[in-house]
Amino acid sequence: MKILVRGANWIGDAVMSIPALRELHRIFPDARITLHTRSWAYGLFRDASFIDEIVTYDKHKWAIKDVVDNSDFLKADGYDLAVLFPNSFESALTTFLVRVPRRIGYNKDLRGLLLTDPVAVPEWKNRRHEVYYYMNLVAEVEKRLLGRETVMSGLPDISLEVSDERLFAASKLLTDSGAGPLTKTVALGVGSTNSRAKRWPAERFAELSDRLMSEADVNVVLVGSKEESEVAAEVFDRCSVKPVDLTGKTDLAEAVAVLAAVDLLISNDMGLAHVAPAVGTDTIVIFGPTNPETTSPFSERSFLIRRKDVDCSPCMLRDCPIDHRCMTRIGVDEVFDAAKGFLFARSIGASDAMDVGEDVIG
Repeated sequence: MKILVRGANWIGDAVMSIPALRELHRIFPDARITLHTRSWAYGLFRDASFIDEIVTYDKHKWAIKDVVDNSDFLKADGYDLAVLFPNSFESALTTFLVRVPRRIGYNKDLRGLLLTDPVAVPEWKNRRHEVYYYMNLVAEVEKRLLGRETVMSGLPDISLEVSDERLFAASKLLTDSGAGPLTKTVALGVGSTNSRAKRWPAERFAELSDRLMSEADVNVVLVGSKEESEVAAEVFDRCSVKPVDLTGKTDLAEAVAVLAAVDLLISNDMGLAHVAPAVGTDTIVIFGPTNPETTSPFSERSFLIRRKDVDCSPCMLRDCPIDHRCMTRIGVDEVFDAAKGFLFARSIGASDAMDVGEDVIG
């Protein structure tokens, strides 16, 4: 059996789809699973044991060109089943034109007639974590094709493999860039490509970096995409003790490996905040305008710092129309103390630390 999975469109969503992909591999152990996804995602999934093949594409300005190019390219592979994680009309039209016999996806954006098995959006969509949204789709696959219902019974596994070769290369990159190999290393994700409201102020990241390097005696490395280089440069310029700046200097595959090699990530709510705990790295996420119940990193290795006394949060806005209080009321001391706990003094589990953190900043 050949299964085509249309991958999610953002890094965070791609990570949150990992449990669903793992379940698809479990219920069809002998199937060949192909992930059809944007080219950047190859760097995320290249070592994944639950995928047999990755077929990538680049998004064009006109969606019809994506449909034509992808459907022509995929026709010859003879897929038996297509599972569509995105809700887009384009993804449904593509698999319809490829003539995949069974096409399963959520019935949104007027695409129900293009799917052989349209699935109703669950009523709990805005109340449960996004990982369950993707898993629910695979659960429907299991129910309709195999007559079983086991997918939703287990604990979602968000873990993502990184090869020893990539870890070695990442460690060498950190060392060659100036991060001492005998000292712990903290990565800072200071940007957020799709929302300025998610960003903790640059001057606070700079102060945090200085304190981590001078008081905690650790390496600090700035990470992120090219689109986040400007805000990273602002943080770098404000730092009295200069960190290593890798923002925009690595592709996603290298960034994933760097996150697996460091000791801690402290970041805004961004894609890399999902990646780090998936590859086994403790992560502190500074949360403001988004909903932690549905889109926070799904891992016991992640710890949220947020203000629960801000009535307008979560607002889900990309720009704050008032004073950005959900982020500006989070002080450097709170983040620095949490970092020290993870780096040096933590004697409790990450899930317990999350509860403590919520109480401290509530």
